[in-house]
Amino acid sequence: MPRLSVIIPVRRARGSLRECLESVLSQSFTDIEVIGVDDGAPDGSGLVLDEFAARDSRVRAVHLEPGAGAHGRRNAGIEEAAGDYVLFLEGHYIHLPGSLQAVVDRLESTGDPDVLLFGHRKRPFRGKTRSTRSLEKLGSMPAGPLTLAGRPDLLDLAQVSWNRAVRRGLLERETVTFGPGPHGERMYALATLAAAASVGTLDTACVEHRQQRYLPGLVDEVEPTTGSTPLELVEAYSALMTFVEARPALMEVRGLLFERAFQELLSAYPTVTKRRRQYVSAVASFHRAHRPEGFKFPGGAKGLRPQLMGDGKYTVLGALDTALATRRSLRAAPSTARAKAKKQFTKRYYKAQRKLPLDPKLAVYAAYWNRGVSCNPEAIYRKAKELAPDIHGVWVVSKNHVDSVPKGIDYVVPGTRRYWSVLARATYFFNNVNFPDHLVKRPGQIHVMTHHGTPVKIMGMDQQNYPAAAQGLNFDKLLKRVDRWDWSVSANPHSTEVWSRAYPSAARPLETGYPRNDVYATATEEQIAKIREDLGIRPGQRALLYAPTHRDYESGFTSRLDVDKFSAAVGPDTVLLMRAHYFYGGSGLAGNASVIDVSTYPRVEDLCLAADALITDYSSVMFDYANLGRPIVIHAPDWETYRTVRGVVFDLLSGKPGETPGAVTATTDELAAVFTDGSWNSPENAALLKAFKERFCPYDDGHAAERVVRRVLLGEEPPAPGTV
Repeated sequence: MPRLSVIIPVRRARGSLRECLESVLSQSFTDIEVIGVDDGAPDGSGLVLDEFAARDSRVRAVHLEPGAGAHGRRNAGIEEAAGDYVLFLEGHYIHLPGSLQAVVDRLESTGDPDVLLFGHRKRPFRGKTRSTRSLEKLGSMPAGPLTLAGRPDLLDLAQVSWNRAVRRGLLERETVTFGPGPHGERMYALATLAAAASVGTLDTACVEHRQQRYLPGLVDEVEPTTGSTPLELVEAYSALMTFVEARPALMEVRGLLFERAFQELLSAYPTVTKRRRQYVSAVASFHRAHRPEGFKFPGGAKGLRPQLMGDGKYTVLGALDTALATRRSLRAAPSTARAKAKKQFTKRYYKAQRKLPLDPKLAVYAAYWNRGVSCNPEAIYRKAKELAPDIHGVWVVSKNHVDSVPKGIDYVVPGTRRYWSVLARATYFFNNVNFPDHLVKRPGQIHVMTHHGTPVKIMGMDQQNYPAAAQGLNFDKLLKRVDRWDWSVSANPHSTEVWSRAYPSAARPLETGYPRNDVYATATEEQIAKIREDLGIRPGQRALLYAPTHRDYESGFTSRLDVDKFSAAVGPDTVLLMRAHYFYGGSGLAGNASVIDVSTYPRVEDLCLAADALITDYSSVMFDYANLGRPIVIHAPDWETYRTVRGVVFDLLSGKPGETPGAVTATTDELAAVFTDGSWNSPENAALLKAFKERFCPYDDGHAAERVVRRVLLGEEPPAPGTV
């Protein structure tokens, strides 16, 4: 059995892997084994491993199936290791001469501790090799043996896998492994420190950390990327704390790790630009679940933000952020002049662009306040590429959502010079909400309002009598926006009537059906099966989509369904797809094996196709889902409050054909009973669904997008719905 096992997981390391391997095999200390792990690296790194394994008996090449990921490669290396101690080395790094002998010598002099931490130096991609903060800190520490409880400053060293030798027996005894994603390596490092009964240190640089060039255009379609978001950082730390809490012997370090975790989660808050409410909720849940007994927040102003985060006070945090931003803006008053000059230049540039001729082959698309490519505008865009390929489509996408834009789609970011040029010169505009007030509509420009749902609730000018729903809506500005419309897409006669009343204007109705619903008529069984598989729905498992709507009078998402109780009642053969409204950024619900949180899933159409039934309250998704002819259950415990405060255009709970689509429940027990006694798809409810579909889905035949394109872009009179 060798003294040391050196594990080298590789991915796109072919150019540096040879030097890496040679730096290990040429060490003066030779009682080692080298385990190279490859999972189908696209650059052929595995071939280099095979070459070295063929010529040196100390080297073993392990080949995994593609897609194992960094954690899979590392864990496979641990499983193969036979040495007393396990070390990791990245394929781009090297072991410095004499480093392994220094490691073994220090292990012996400190009584073979569970973990030995050693130093490293860093070499930038372009620049000179330099020392590191960790190496300097090691110089001020005793050789050991130490413990984390006695030396909390061990947490200040780099928490990586390749700066330590870990006793293999410790890894096996405590089942220490790598979790997925970039956070997995750090959690491994923290877990080894926490579980170690003794820690030694070596203030010698044993590894040269060689930074690689950043390649923004590099896309690895096989390499998993989970663990790269702030929310997944919360999950990673939750797993670490669960690991510690399950081991009574580690209670002494629980508080240290909790404080370190909470501080890092707090530090990540300013970087969260998407789903911030969900992040705060997740951190608060982490705090409640893992806070040690006796934990107290710092006093005074220093403890204000941690306490708000720990208590999940998202709204108050937002107010604090606003106040601090205001103070910073006052301090930055000298920059106001520069901002004013920039604004004036933008205004002049946009005006100058509007004097240029319109481009008859340019169309602008946007959806949900520039949140990405989706909904009716996306369906129209894709059909336009097919039927009117000479008309170039450009999407408006906010800078926070550009990562979601599919490859090959042209887009502009609001505020950029090209953005103003596109707004000024495009002929066609498609959006499911209004374009910003700064857009000046020129003669000859054509605006198509696609909307994004058949109305149950009061909309537009009708909201004047419902102040809680209006939320300070400026109705004069609303009318000015509506006056830009040339066409108003309608899913059904009901919508045409409501839109004409709610948005009085000269816009012509386009009774085409909803373009986004075309997929319900065209999706194949194979496509649906693939969606279900990707979502994690097991074969034969009943999938229920729960999609409640937004309440204008509530600041956050409140589930009116006891998810845990419902899941327990319907059993493990049913999975609940939980879809909070996009205004909330996520459900914020704790994990449940029978619940999949799909709140941030990009395409609600896929979720509908995957679901065997829909549970909703007043969400317009019910009208889209009716196209599938699958059961719809209305779970409406707050109907009286909703219709009084928000206002509705018809009585959804009347039980009349054409108004109520299926079973109606008001409590979790009632909803569970519907899905356990078979009434969710009873003949009576099937009859209600049939009448509902006939009223609200008369045009959805799979050709709605085509009708819009032919009428607006090609100037043709499209065939009537149902005649194609």
